[in-house]
Amino acid sequence: MTAAIRLRPAGPEDREFLLSVYASTRTDEVAILPWDDAQKAVFLRQQAEAQDADYRRRSPDAQFLVVEYDGQDVGRLYRAEVPGVDGRPVGLRMMDVALLPEWRSRGIGTRIINDLVAEAEARGLVLSLHVEHWNPVKRLYERLGFVVAGQNEVYALMERAPARPAS
Repeated sequence: MTAAIRLRPAGPEDREFLLSVYASTRTDEVAILPWDDAQKAVFLRQQAEAQDADYRRRSPDAQFLVVEYDGQDVGRLYRAEVPGVDGRPVGLRMMDVALLPEWRSRGIGTRIINDLVAEAEARGLVLSLHVEHWNPVKRLYERLGFVVAGQNEVYALMERAPARPAS
């Protein structure tokens, strides 16, 4: 039997959990810094809060979700609709998906992404995301049908077009 994945809105009570998810994605980057653990923790909190504020400013209508796996909080998914000129959605943006290290490589992230792919397909929307060029998850996105649609020195914009466009 497959374990249940549930997405629920993140609330103020999830702040510390979401900080731990964010920090877990930056472990390698901060490991090389010549700071003690307390300094690294302050830095990571500041970075997490800045990222959250930026996401909320850029995408005020986004959904900020906690990923639960069999009732346990294991990660986060931030997603937003991309409006067209007429205000109707033309795309679905996966702003951020991250799982705690002990929950990675278990197929949870793939199931979440496949659910987003199915939703975008059903709605005739382009599903898009940004990923760092060096991030190994980029190969997963390519296997799931995403292609590079743009890039800068740090990120690739990847998109997955629906089989049929929205009507």
